[in-house]
Amino acid sequence: MESPARLGPGDVLRVGAAGLRSRPLRVFLSALGIAIGIAAMIGVVGISTSSRAQLQATLDRLGTNLLTVGPGKDLFGDASKLPEESVGMVRRMPDVESASATAALRDARVYRNDRIPEGESGGIAVLAARLDLPRTVGLTMASGSWLNAGTARYPAVVLGAASADRLGVGAPGVQIWLGSQWFKVVGVLEPNRLAPELDAAALVGWEAATAKLGFDGHPTTVYTRARKDAVPKVRDLLAATANPQAPNEVEVSRPSDALAAENATDRAFTGLLLGLGGVALLVGGVGVANTMVISVLERRAEIGLRRSLGATRGQIRLQFLTESQLLAALGGAGGVALGIVVTAVFAVTQGWPTVVPVWAMAGGILATLLIGGIAGLYPALRAARLPPTEALAAP
Repeated sequence: MESPARLGPGDVLRVGAAGLRSRPLRVFLSALGIAIGIAAMIGVVGISTSSRAQLQATLDRLGTNLLTVGPGKDLFGDASKLPEESVGMVRRMPDVESASATAALRDARVYRNDRIPEGESGGIAVLAARLDLPRTVGLTMASGSWLNAGTARYPAVVLGAASADRLGVGAPGVQIWLGSQWFKVVGVLEPNRLAPELDAAALVGWEAATAKLGFDGHPTTVYTRARKDAVPKVRDLLAATANPQAPNEVEVSRPSDALAAENATDRAFTGLLLGLGGVALLVGGVGVANTMVISVLERRAEIGLRRSLGATRGQIRLQFLTESQLLAALGGAGGVALGIVVTAVFAVTQGWPTVVPVWAMAGGILATLLIGGIAGLYPALRAARLPPTEALAAP
């Protein structure tokens, strides 16, 4: 008795691909289901990774060594004050590179002109600012210039990005109504993620605030740049340094922690979207299984002919498993390509770097092969169990 002919890897691929070529439209629709699931997962991972890369680039540029000091509450629950000397005391700490401050002028309001009714200031805060604030916080100018030793003594103001937009100020040189008097805009800031409170503020000089707006000299936020290797140490000592008489009435925070929390929230949302992509992938796998079952029913005559010519059950089973794997792989490759394109388009529109992890692409292909194997297992077993006589007798 002659042994059945052996099928090499190339023969298996040719036989499996022949079944796909005979039904191109059905193959396309089945592969599309897989592709949508993989594209959703690759897109979610890619966009999330690109967002984190942009955040990391922002933190690398602005630094994670910025600390802020502000007044808290006293024992009776009333708002406390930082001493006027707090900035100087913080600046003299051994591990502090620089320190600066702002002070909220709560009684001052900002308007585009003197004819706007009071109370319609658009939520713009008026802050007294020290001259070294940009160096400490990392502020950059969108237009104009920062306050200097001359303009800080006169009615000059620098607007944050959001406040300039709300006031309709596009460039320096215009005047705004601030604290019931005219101030000239000398600069507009770029947005700053570590100090977003400055985006919606109008900043005036420390001396001008004292002379023209009734400022009492007490800072409300002290910005501190510590040495990167000494941030925890400085953080522990800041409260006692800024207000030695009442360190319990001082609040110390690290702005980069808020960005890290935002990143953690993004990761949780990414997990949800990955779950939805997995559901889409499962639906695509059901489509592949359905296609293969129908293929077995339609090709019973072919199966019977191959069996009668000496093909074993194992070879029939391998044929249909290969066909299922090829179908899933086509969808997976298309899904990976589509996911990369979606990620790139979204990242470019947001101004982010495009980052698609290699593990995500490899995982997408492996997932499709796994789905293809599972989806094709039952149809392959069913095809292998068909007796040759019954298959050949099928209409």
